[in-house]
Amino acid sequence: MRILKKSIPEAIAILILLIYMIPFALILINASKSTVDILRDPIAMPESFTLIFKNIAEVYASPNVQYPSAFMSSVIITVISCALIVMISSMAAWVLVRTKTKLSSAIFMMFVAAMVIPFQVVMFPLVSWLFQIESFLGLRAIGRSIGVGDSLRILYNYPGIILAYMGFGTSLSIFLYHGFIKSVPLELEEAAMIDGASKSGTFFKIVFPILKPITMTVIILNGIWIWNDFLLPMLVLGSFGGVQTLPLAVSSFVGSFSKKWDLILAAALMVMAPAIVVFLFLQKYIMKGMVDGSVKG
Repeated sequence: MRILKKSIPEAIAILILLIYMIPFALILINASKSTVDILRDPIAMPESFTLIFKNIAEVYASPNVQYPSAFMSSVIITVISCALIVMISSMAAWVLVRTKTKLSSAIFMMFVAAMVIPFQVVMFPLVSWLFQIESFLGLRAIGRSIGVGDSLRILYNYPGIILAYMGFGTSLSIFLYHGFIKSVPLELEEAAMIDGASKSGTFFKIVFPILKPITMTVIILNGIWIWNDFLLPMLVLGSFGGVQTLPLAVSSFVGSFSKKWDLILAAALMVMAPAIVVFLFLQKYIMKGMVDGSVKG
């Protein structure tokens, strides 16, 4: 009876795993076929999995996708956005936790409330605000006057998309850091200050190293979201801009009258692969950070 009770949860977990693996398996199977074979029977196994390498090579060499450039753009946007989210959210959460006032509590509740606002409500105002900021500062004219073209622009460039991700990612990150920092003993910070450490020194030398588990959780959650996101880059960067992320690049295989499903799925596999590798290396920090942040304190 005990063996049965133990095996039932394991069987349910295996079943859930198989259900979640079905989309990945379908992508892997159909990326090894031609478009004709995919449309004929998308569930059937391919004659040979070697065709996947041909499709991947074609995606890599495609002038429409420009995979190396899109890959580097995705890396730059993801790394810088995650770094800014981590630094700003951790410092803000630390100040909110250690400042015992009604104002700090109200500010924290505002960050929590911002998490429930649907992105669709603010996506068009966001683009309008970025355009107004760019026009107010005259960045486009300044860039052209000093000979750097449109590189100083906010829209259709790195600064705009990074600012947008930083704004949308800080609410959840502050919420996670806030719960974790409550478990950090205040005596450690007081001892550091007695020894002559400044407030910034106390945070970066004492508090921030302790936040490693929740920091890894914040990086993973935001990194996977930013890496796979399509809608926000499409709004801020545009479909035909100079800066393209990998999801935008994949969409170039989808036309009005034709869709190259073999290349779309091969490109989707190439987009997923880096995120899966990073996730496998960092997954042990997810549960630890989430549990520590929600239970302690």
